[in-house]
Amino acid sequence: MTPDEAMPADLGRLWRLPASARLGRPAELDVDTVVRTAVELADRGGLDEVTLTKVASTLGFTKMALYRHVGSKDELFELMSDLALGPAPDPTAAPGRWRDGLRQWAHALLAAYAAHPWVPQLPIAGPPRGPHAVGWLDAALRPLAATGLDWGTKVGIVMLVSMHVRQASLLTQQLTDGRAGSGLSEAQVNQNYGSALARLVDAQRYPEAARLFAAPLFRSPPSTPDDSDFTFGLELILNGVAAEIAAPQADR
Repeated sequence: MTPDEAMPADLGRLWRLPASARLGRPAELDVDTVVRTAVELADRGGLDEVTLTKVASTLGFTKMALYRHVGSKDELFELMSDLALGPAPDPTAAPGRWRDGLRQWAHALLAAYAAHPWVPQLPIAGPPRGPHAVGWLDAALRPLAATGLDWGTKVGIVMLVSMHVRQASLLTQQLTDGRAGSGLSEAQVNQNYGSALARLVDAQRYPEAARLFAAPLFRSPPSTPDDSDFTFGLELILNGVAAEIAAPQADR
């Protein structure tokens, strides 16, 4: 690698490439120690607990000592996300069963977000760059390998599925937080919502909404699993993927 092709420092740290040796005492800190400490803080108290100052204080160092291993808070977030995601699952679907493979991948990503709820809250600064993030990308692309779709379409499908997982995770967190102080279950919240809106909505002004609130949907206890909305949305996306695969090449 020529000097003009030198690896960016932040990318080298993300992939844990060996740093150039420095004279003097061995460093008492390393990237892994800093990032694992930040992940532990986020797991305990959310992203608000993660600042370079707090991470340094937890480790018994000054903030300036961290800059040798983490260039900025944004870089720290990227390092944390890649570590928290962990290795991607190996697809277990049979070759050619792309729907099963993507379905397994989506549910695995949702479980990873449930284990570290702060990960989907992180800002998206660009495409996947870390070893784990690239591993998750690879695992999502493998079920699509034999579909005949071009690379742009396959990447677009992976982005669409991952966005659905991300938004479902965030929505679940927000709804849970929203009713945390009420002591009500999701079913009770929905029933109260439907009952109140049924009395307020004018059928002449909002005809379809009025019919919705008069329907049994909000009055009856849910008979579907808690993840039914996530599964419904995922299956709609997969149906769209199936239509894209079946479309003639000239129509794509």
